[in-house]
Amino acid sequence: MSAGAFVISLDFEQHWGMRDVQTIERSRPALLGARTAIPQLLALFREFDVRATWATVGLLFFESRREMMAALPARRPSYAAARLSPYADLAAVGDSESDDPLHFAASLIRRIADTPGQEIATHTFSHYYCCEPGQTVDEFRADLEAACLVARRTIGRAPESIVFPRNQMTPAHLGVCREVGLVAYRGNPAHWAYPADRRDVAQSPLRRAVRLADAYVPLTGMHSPTADGVCTPPVDVPASRYLRPWSRALRALEPLRLRRVTAELEEAARHGRVFHLWWHPHDFGIHLRENLGFLRQVLACFAGMRERAGMESLTMSDVARRRIGGAEERAACR
Repeated sequence: MSAGAFVISLDFEQHWGMRDVQTIERSRPALLGARTAIPQLLALFREFDVRATWATVGLLFFESRREMMAALPARRPSYAAARLSPYADLAAVGDSESDDPLHFAASLIRRIADTPGQEIATHTFSHYYCCEPGQTVDEFRADLEAACLVARRTIGRAPESIVFPRNQMTPAHLGVCREVGLVAYRGNPAHWAYPADRRDVAQSPLRRAVRLADAYVPLTGMHSPTADGVCTPPVDVPASRYLRPWSRALRALEPLRLRRVTAELEEAARHGRVFHLWWHPHDFGIHLRENLGFLRQVLACFAGMRERAGMESLTMSDVARRRIGGAEERAACR
C-alpha cells in the first residue's frame, strides 16, 4: 500500500450509543436526522467511488421488538454502574422500525450493505464497554457472538471489523475478536490526548480542550501511520481524525478545520500512509447541508490525491487483509 490509503469509518449506533449520556428527547433531532443523512452519505460515496466501514450496533439489526427479545444473549454485561447496560431499558423500546426509528434500523443497514464498497462492521451487540468495572471477557464474547449472528441473519454475512464503543479495549478482548473471526479494529491516535481507555475518568477537561483545538490547528501533529508492514489479526487500523460536525459558533474557523483534514490526507498520500477519518451518522443529523458540503470538499481532495498520487479508498477490512496477506506470503517464503 505504498501509494497511501484513505479509510472512512462511521459509528452507527443511534440511541443505543447515547442512552447513558443523553436523554432521548435531547438526542432525537440528531438521530432522526441521521436517517436522512445516511442515504445522502451513500450517494456521496458512490459519486466519489469511496469505500467506507459502517460499525453498527447489533441491536439496530432487528425488524421488531419481538425478534430482538428472542435473540438477546443469555450472558449480559454486569457493569458495576448499572446505568451503562441497555438491557434494563428494553421495556421502553417500540415494536418496530416504523414506530421507533431510534432503536431499529434494519432497512438502513440493508441499504448500506447493498451499496457497492460499503462494509458492515460491528460496534458490538449492545454498545459494550470493555473497560468498565464489573464486565467480564466471557460476557463480551457472548455479546460479540450475538452481534455476528444477527448480522448473518440480516445481511447474509458476519462482520470482519470492529469499532469498540468509547474505544475501550484490552488484549483479552482483542483475543475474543480473533476467536470469532474479526480481522480489523480501530485503535486510537498515538498521543496522550487520545487515550485508548476512554472511560469517564480519562475524559479530563484538558484532554477535551486539546482535542477540540486539534480539530482546527495541528496541536498533536499528523496522525497517518504507515500503510506497510505485516501482522496477524485483528489488525489495528488506527483512527487519524474525528470529523467534528459543523458548528454555528465556530463557523468562522471552518477554513482551518478543512485545512487540518486535507493536510493530513495529502501527507498520507505523499508518504504512502493511511489516513483514517471517522464520525457518527448522527453528527450529520443537524446542519446536514453544511456537513455534507464539508465532506464533499474532503472527498474532492481525496479524488485529487487518487489521480496524482495513486491513493486508494479502502475499508478497514481491506487494510487488514492486505497486511495479513503479506504476513502469510512472508511466512510461506521462509
